[in-house]
Amino acid sequence: MKNKNNLKIGIIGIVVVLVLIVFMFSKDNSQLISQKSFEEFLQTHSISQVSADKQYFYFTFENKTYKVAKIGIDSSILHNIPIQIKTDISIPIILNTITIFILFGIAFVLFWKKRIQVQNSSTSLLLENGPFVSKENIPEKSNTSLVAINSSVRFKDVAGIKEAKEELIEIIDYLKNPQKYKELGISLPRGVLLVGPPGVGKTMIAKAVAGEANVPFFYQSGSSFVQIYVGMGAKRVRELFSKAKANSPSIVFIDEIDAVGKARGEGRNDEREATLNELLTEMDGFGDNNNVIVIGATNNIEVIDEALLRSGRFDRRIYVEMPDLEERKEIFQVYLQNKKHNLNLVEISKMCVGFSGAMIASVVNESALNAFRRKSDIIELKDILDVKDKVALGKKKIISLNEEEKNILSLYQSAKVISAYYLNIDFDKVALVSDFIIDKNKEILSRSEMNNKIKVYLSGVIALELIMSEKYTNAKEDIKKAKNIAKEMCEVYGMANKIITKDLDISRILSAAHLEQMEFLNNYKEVIISLSKVLLEKERLTKQNIEEIINKR
Repeated sequence: MKNKNNLKIGIIGIVVVLVLIVFMFSKDNSQLISQKSFEEFLQTHSISQVSADKQYFYFTFENKTYKVAKIGIDSSILHNIPIQIKTDISIPIILNTITIFILFGIAFVLFWKKRIQVQNSSTSLLLENGPFVSKENIPEKSNTSLVAINSSVRFKDVAGIKEAKEELIEIIDYLKNPQKYKELGISLPRGVLLVGPPGVGKTMIAKAVAGEANVPFFYQSGSSFVQIYVGMGAKRVRELFSKAKANSPSIVFIDEIDAVGKARGEGRNDEREATLNELLTEMDGFGDNNNVIVIGATNNIEVIDEALLRSGRFDRRIYVEMPDLEERKEIFQVYLQNKKHNLNLVEISKMCVGFSGAMIASVVNESALNAFRRKSDIIELKDILDVKDKVALGKKKIISLNEEEKNILSLYQSAKVISAYYLNIDFDKVALVSDFIIDKNKEILSRSEMNNKIKVYLSGVIALELIMSEKYTNAKEDIKKAKNIAKEMCEVYGMANKIITKDLDISRILSAAHLEQMEFLNNYKEVIISLSKVLLEKERLTKQNIEEIINKR
């Protein structure tokens, strides 16, 4: 019925267009003038030709057409002018109309024929495959990605996840001995949601669970369920769970589940919602004998639909956080176990504050490549230092500096590192052309510690004032950081003399720190100059190198 209505609308549309075209071509655009005006016009102007129909005489002058009523016109005044008889509808108009009609008709027939072919194809697929038509239904290779993986990963291969391990041990035991739990009337969570930032090892944890339980592991990315074909995502979900049940006990792991599990509504399309509904149905449909555990992973739990998080689906949520110092040490130990090195694991772990497990793996691999470029098979501390910042921040472009600029930077960086050393602010290295990164590991800071950080950031500009008697533009970022710390002390942490602060309080903190640090650095000018010479030569110094230079004083 809908197709017939569409056909009628299409035909009516073509007819309307053709009528408008005919009207446009046949419309009389000539200007009507009086008999008197016509006679005056003949006396003053020369007309080469006049055309006539039943009612009017027509003539053209200066690309404009005029007409005058035939009644009352004395034909003798036109005896020297040829008169052409005008038909009601000219042959060109008829020919143009027929041509346009034929072109429209051909285009419409081709369009409708193509549409009918597509609809017939879709109907055929529906009869063969049911209401869900997917890309797999179209003659093509069958879906080969839904294959069970026998994971070889064990918990010993995944370091830095102590708390997550404790939560998952009973899941593993359940998969190994489901009957024991059934006899006690215990039902474990049907789903486990791993929540944490990228790179903390959520996929590795899921593989380790499957490996420890020695059960098949089905991996799918959430985005693989979201397709342009109607019903494809829902069909893929059904296939995934069907295979998991056929291979039970098993684990289904859906990475980046927020891609398919986002909250419904808010502009989402029907295909995505159908896929989510199918996922909800499958997770509800697990019988007691299926022994299938669903593990999802996301770094954005806030956007996930509430129905997916309710009891009976993802009952258990495990938060996988960034590794702390001890966990970073364990991760380094795992990745370095098959590599030669002379590294202090505690020392390099302290250097890598805020690094995820994946980033630490990259640091170890890049360090090994760096050692290989040095024609060495032993990873050393300098290899870690060479690649650490590149892994965290990306490769930094080396700035082209002249000798004077290098000297300014070496004095600037030397003053900052000496201040950090004596003010007990931890750091791992100082470089000529890199940002000086001070300790960021502490969550709770005292007023004195924040004040000391301000002093470190002001040290470079103060040293250049004392030694070079000049100020330079390279201090811009450090001054900005010092101001931000002072502002936070006053407006966020209430560390000023009064809770309600003014800009004057921020200025007082900065001025006091500047005065104290100028007095301090004035006593260490010789050490700054000595250290800057070594830094100018080496371009990078470790904390140990700096201690040796300072202790020689």
